[in-house]
Amino acid sequence: MKVSLFVLAAATVIAAFAPVKASAFTASYSWAGVAACQKISPAFTLSAVPTGTRRLRFVMTDLDMPSFHHGGGIVIYDGENVPQGAISYIGPCPPAGQHHRYLWAIDALDDSGNVLGRTTVTQTFPP
Repeated sequence: MKVSLFVLAAATVIAAFAPVKASAFTASYSWAGVAACQKISPAFTLSAVPTGTRRLRFVMTDLDMPSFHHGGGIVIYDGENVPQGAISYIGPCPPAGQHHRYLWAIDALDDSGNVLGRTTVTQTFPP
């Protein structure tokens, strides 16, 4: 029993001094306010954007029809979230009565265009 308490105490001390890992770069969005077949991109909420990020590159892919090129764009990153309509792309436009899954890939870029981090987020349209 004394060994178990010693091991528990040692593990607690080690954990207290272990480096804390930074949370992963993530993004979320909603299709709310985005009409089918329009070119108005959704707003994106970002977290844990890598330090040194100056631009964000967005690319949207229709997972149910990956051969269709929706495009995307690059926006200057100023530490804020990305507002609706900031990205130039061809919006979601699944055939009538169908729902498609759309994947956004977002790269965090430094001043030289090097990728500092990447995140992806997928949602179905229409919601």
